[in-house]
Amino acid sequence: MAATALAFAVALVSALLPFLNIELYLLGAASISSGPVLTAMALAAGAGQTLGKVAYYYLGRGVLDLPWLRRRADKTGKWGDRVADLRAKAEGRPWWTAGLVAVSSFASIPPFMVVCVLAGTVRMPLWAFAAVTMATRSARFLLLVLAPGTAMALLPG
Repeated sequence: MAATALAFAVALVSALLPFLNIELYLLGAASISSGPVLTAMALAAGAGQTLGKVAYYYLGRGVLDLPWLRRRADKTGKWGDRVADLRAKAEGRPWWTAGLVAVSSFASIPPFMVVCVLAGTVRMPLWAFAAVTMATRSARFLLLVLAPGTAMALLPG
């Protein structure tokens, strides 16, 4: 239970502060844990990341105005022009937007933090944003924690 709560907490903080890496934490946890606890940790990390990314979603909606969070969201770097293109495509296209959120949440391309702000900007329903994010982040983390054990089981000897 403590491992699951800690995975949730680390995921929540890492959703807001990208220099903290939930993937590294989960890989470390997977190296010392096994069985159902890994699934629970992956789901808890998915929930923590979802909750944390809702802050960026609300930033895009204009509901939340925290200067330190806005500075993080405005640092789009090479994605600046692409974000404008994505916003133009996402306006009025809820299924396309949900697909973009799903791909970005799972693969982090384009950067998920930027897509969270975009989802809020184009007024994607919060329930849809949260559902897609929870499903795809949890799937990403589940693959991550189960991969080392699966790889070891496939090795000969």
